[in-house]
Amino acid sequence: MRLKVPTPARVRRTLARYRQAARVRIYNAMEDGRLSQLWNQKHAPVDYLDWVARGAGRRASGHPDAWRVDPQFEFETNCRLGVVMHVYYPDLAAEIIERLQNLPVDFDLFITDASKSGLTLSRDEISASLPRLQHLVIVPVENHGRDIYPLIQLVNFGALDPYQLVLKVHTKKSAWREAHTELEGTGAEWKDEFLDALLGSEDEVKRIMSAFGSDPWLGLVTAPGNIVGPEFWGGDKAITAELLRRLEIRLHPSRLKFAAGSMYWVRGFVLQGLRSLGLSEDDFDPEAGQIDATTAHAIERAIGILTTEAGLKLRETDGLTEVKDSAAELWSRYSPAIEITPSVRFVPFYLPQFHPTAENDRWWGTGFTEWTNVTGAKPVYQGHDQPKLPADFGFYDLRLDEVRAAQAEMASKHGVNGFMYYYYWFAGKRLLNLPIEKLHASDPADVNMPFCLMWANENWTRSWDGRNKDILIGQEYDKVPAEEFIDDVAEFMKDPRYMRVDGRAILAVYRPAQIPNFPRVVAHWRARARELGVGELWLLSVDVATEFDGLGASARELGLEGSLGFPPHNLPWEGAPAGSVKMRRKMRGSVLSYPALVRVATERLRRLPRDLAPGVMVNFDNTARRQWKPDVWYGANPYLFRRWLAAAARAVMDRPVEERLVFINAWNEWAEGAILEPTQRFGRSYLQAVRDVAFG
Repeated sequence: MRLKVPTPARVRRTLARYRQAARVRIYNAMEDGRLSQLWNQKHAPVDYLDWVARGAGRRASGHPDAWRVDPQFEFETNCRLGVVMHVYYPDLAAEIIERLQNLPVDFDLFITDASKSGLTLSRDEISASLPRLQHLVIVPVENHGRDIYPLIQLVNFGALDPYQLVLKVHTKKSAWREAHTELEGTGAEWKDEFLDALLGSEDEVKRIMSAFGSDPWLGLVTAPGNIVGPEFWGGDKAITAELLRRLEIRLHPSRLKFAAGSMYWVRGFVLQGLRSLGLSEDDFDPEAGQIDATTAHAIERAIGILTTEAGLKLRETDGLTEVKDSAAELWSRYSPAIEITPSVRFVPFYLPQFHPTAENDRWWGTGFTEWTNVTGAKPVYQGHDQPKLPADFGFYDLRLDEVRAAQAEMASKHGVNGFMYYYYWFAGKRLLNLPIEKLHASDPADVNMPFCLMWANENWTRSWDGRNKDILIGQEYDKVPAEEFIDDVAEFMKDPRYMRVDGRAILAVYRPAQIPNFPRVVAHWRARARELGVGELWLLSVDVATEFDGLGASARELGLEGSLGFPPHNLPWEGAPAGSVKMRRKMRGSVLSYPALVRVATERLRRLPRDLAPGVMVNFDNTARRQWKPDVWYGANPYLFRRWLAAAARAVMDRPVEERLVFINAWNEWAEGAILEPTQRFGRSYLQAVRDVAFG
C-alpha cells in the first residue's frame, strides 16, 4: 500500500483551517457559554482557503440552475423598485402583502418560499390585492441560510439587477428574543416595529423614498433602534473577516455598523454588489436552529460594512433628514414614468485590441489579440483574481458589429455617456483602427453610442510600457509631423455621435510633451479643424507624470481647455498591507494599495482644479502582460470604486452640465485589470456602481 505524504501547502492549509475553526469556536463559547462547541463545531463554511480552492475549477452558479428556464423570470421590466419577501412562517405573509399596498410606485415582487406548507395566498390573490404590482415571482427554496441565502441566490441570478431601490422584508417571529432579557419586546412586537416603520402608510413610504431621492449618499434605512455596532459582533467577527477577504477588504471590528433584523430599504447597488462575493450553497451552514455565528449572520453584518465601504450611510427612519418642500415629491423618481437624465457624463476609455492585425501576427504570433495575454495569466498570490475572464460578451471579436452594439446598449443603460477610444497613429500609419472605422461606418440607429478619441501617442514595446527599449513601432514626428494628425481623425470627428462640449469636439492627447512645438501644433489643429468642417475643438491633455511626457505645466497655458485624470498616474503607489496574502515565490513585482490610492484621490477631489476632468480607476493589475513583474493594486472592489466615483461626480457638480466629465479607466483594459464590462468574477457589479451614481 502506498502512503500519501502531505505536501507542505496542504499542511499549511490544514493548519490555517484549524486556526479559523478555533477562532469561530471561541467566539461561540464566549457568546453562549457552551465550551462543548470548542470541540464539536467544524470550521466555518466561508473558510477563505476552501473558497480559493473551489475557485480553481468552475465555481457553482450560486442559484438553482432550474431558474434559467423558469418562465416566471422571463420578463423585462422598467420598474426601479424591487421587493424581496422571504417566507418561512406562511401565517405572517398576508400581513406583509397587505402592507405592500402602501408602495406608491410600480414595483416587482420576488417571494422566496421556505415554508413547508406553502403560501396561504394564491398568486392571483396576491396580484389582485396589489394594483401597482407589475411582475410576481414565487420560488420555493430550501430552509438553508435563513432569509439571506435566498436573497443571495436572487442576486447571483441577476434577478435584482434592474432595481435602483430594493425593499427587503421577511416573515419574522424571533422567539429567541424572549430568552434575552436585555432586549426589549417580543419577537412579534419586533416584527410589528419593522413593518410600521418601513411600510406603515403610503405617506411614510413616500418620506423614505424621497430621502433616498434627495440624498445620493443614503444607502440603507431600517426601523428605529436597529442600527447597531460592535457590541453586537457576537460570534461573527472571524466569519465576517473571512468573508470580506474575498473582496480584499480588511475588517476594522470597532467600526461595525449594520441593520439588525435584516428588514430594510436599501439602494439596489448594495445588494447587487454581493454578487462579487462568489457565494454558493457550500458557504452556508446546515440549518440547526443557530441564533449566531453562521454565514447568514456574518452577511447581515457584512452588508452594513459594505454599505459604508461604498461611501453610503445607514439610517433609521426616525433619523432621516427631512426633505424640503421642493424635494418632497422625489419619491416619484422611482416610478418608471419619470425620465431621469444623468447629471454627470461618465466616459470610460476603450481599448480596440480585440481583433487580429497583420502587425500583431508578426510581432506576437498569428491570431494574437488581447485575449492571448489575458487567458495566459497566472495568480501571483493566494486568491489573486487571475486569469480575468469575460462574462456576458464572452471572448469577443471587435470585427463584429453586434459586439459593439451590445456593449453600447449595456453601457448606456448603466449611465455611461460615451466611450473614449484609444487611437493609435504612428507617423501617418493607423493601427487597431478597424473597430473605430466600422463604428464610424455603422448606422447610428444600430450603434447609437457617443464616442471621442484619445491619441495614444506612445511607443509600442515588447514590455508593454511605452518606453524607449525594445520598440516594435515608435512615434516619429520628424518623419510625419504631428500637425497632420488632425487630418487623419477629422472624418471621425464629423460623425454625429462624436462627443462635444458646448459644440466643441473632444480630443485628448496622451503624451503631449513628447510632441515637438506642441503649442504650435495645437494652434494648427484648431485652424485646420475649422477648415475641415469639424468646428471648434475641446482639447485635453492626459494628466500623466513628466517621465511619461506629461505637460508639467498648466494645460490652459499651452492652449488647451484642460486635462483629464488617468489613474494610477500622478497618484501614490503605496505598498499594500497584504500580510495575510501568500505570494508566489516567482513574484518580483509590486503589490500596491487601492484603498490608499482612493483615500488620496478623494481628498484631492475636494480641491479639484477647474481645468481638470477627474479620472477614476476600476482597478489596475497588469499580470496578464508582465506575469511575474506586475503592478497589482490590492483591495480594489466594486464598493470602494463606487465611493471614489461618487466623490468625483460630486466634485464636478458646480460646472456647466456638458463640462461635468468624469473619465473611467477603463471599459475593457482586460490585460491591465481595468474592466468595467462584465467579468466572471464580479458580474456587472462595477457597471451597477456607475448606474447607481448616475441615476440613483
